[in-house]
Amino acid sequence: MSLAPSRSLFFLAFMAGALTLGASFYLEYGALLRPCFLCLIQRSLLALFTLVNLIATLHGPRRAGIYLYWAASMGCALLGAVTAVRQVLLQNIPPDQMPHCWPSLEYMIENLSLGQALQLAFKGTVDCVEINWTLFDLSIPEWSLLFFVAMLILGATQFSRVLSGQGLRFVKH
Repeated sequence: MSLAPSRSLFFLAFMAGALTLGASFYLEYGALLRPCFLCLIQRSLLALFTLVNLIATLHGPRRAGIYLYWAASMGCALLGAVTAVRQVLLQNIPPDQMPHCWPSLEYMIENLSLGQALQLAFKGTVDCVEINWTLFDLSIPEWSLLFFVAMLILGATQFSRVLSGQGLRFVKH
């Protein structure tokens, strides 16, 4: 069985990222769901992941470039997964243990530095614990987590193939 070339897998990851990014914009502007700060961080990491894979697709790198692109792609997916896990954990806090004084996204943007806002976002905000939309009983952060984990698996699989030399096919002219 032949292995798919890295360029095709970069394109597959790019398309998956672009479709997911499109879905996130549809949920915001079509379904009128307001994203929280952690959602915006995940969307930024998704956009960066998509951009890395688009550049890799267009570039068609050799061995060293493939390492770098898969590492960058997996880094974005890992950070996105960590952010999604944090939001899923925040959404599963029992209501009686949930603090009522968390600041909203608007307050953080107007009054805090980026570092302070990130720190508060990972502690949790009012916006991040709300579950406004589900599909098959999974919230948006849970879908985001599934996407990032799938892209991590794709990246790790391809990265290991490149390391073992199986994923490269050079044509000599």
